[in-house]
Amino acid sequence: MKYYLYNPLANNGIKPDLPGVDLIDASKIDYSEFFGSLKEEDEVVMVGGDGTINYLINHVDCEKIKNNIYILGAGTGNDFLNDINEVAGKEILLNPYIVNLPVATVKGKEYKYINNMSFGIDGYCCEEADRIKVKKPNKKINYTAIAIKGLLYAFKPCHAWIEVDGKEYEFDNVWLAPAMKGRYCGGGMNLAPGQNRLSDHLTVIVYMSPSKIKSLKNFPLIFEGKHVVLTDMVKVIEGKKVHVRFSRPCAVQIDGETILNVTEYWAEQK
Repeated sequence: MKYYLYNPLANNGIKPDLPGVDLIDASKIDYSEFFGSLKEEDEVVMVGGDGTINYLINHVDCEKIKNNIYILGAGTGNDFLNDINEVAGKEILLNPYIVNLPVATVKGKEYKYINNMSFGIDGYCCEEADRIKVKKPNKKINYTAIAIKGLLYAFKPCHAWIEVDGKEYEFDNVWLAPAMKGRYCGGGMNLAPGQNRLSDHLTVIVYMSPSKIKSLKNFPLIFEGKHVVLTDMVKVIEGKKVHVRFSRPCAVQIDGETILNVTEYWAEQK
């Protein structure tokens, strides 16, 4: 038996159009009970995007699942599919990618993540997008426009203290400091082009500059992963244990989910 689950809160509330398929509303089931009741030969298709995968990995112990689980890309965020060089619209086996995941700790709570744990202007963009969704639920979110507004005047860079595998770093005028599991975040930004999601480490990308104009001018390079050659603006650090602390509270985003007023986070790839 193959079951198709979708989240009505994802994809701007638009129900996926899959003729002949009986869609199960994932918001009305208990994930633990659902997966615990499956026969070993049963298969599950998660219809959605990054947020759908994030919900799955944080509500089920995927290390213990014996069933085949697929993702059918149908959401607004598909950074995971971009990272594994796949496209929306076909069923992709998830099982190899939802084990051995990193864990982020924010305000004492732990979260597994599939793409990235990000701090700075990326979190600001998600915060602003959430506000727009509340005011104008049907409006398409332009994350690039939000980022430009943040770079020009709305977001102020921070001083950051970063520790990776016991080694300490300190940076000024930091706009962004994520711990990346995959290469992509923010709907197509190739933020960590050298990261392999099946490796045993995370990649921290520090994007910094005292100049707003310089930061804005070079920001488009992130979409192609070419920003990492700007060694005066970008620091790339690889490791398993990450601790990032900012000089003032900012929003963070974990696979697109926003947490407000955060001064520090931990991330660990075990």
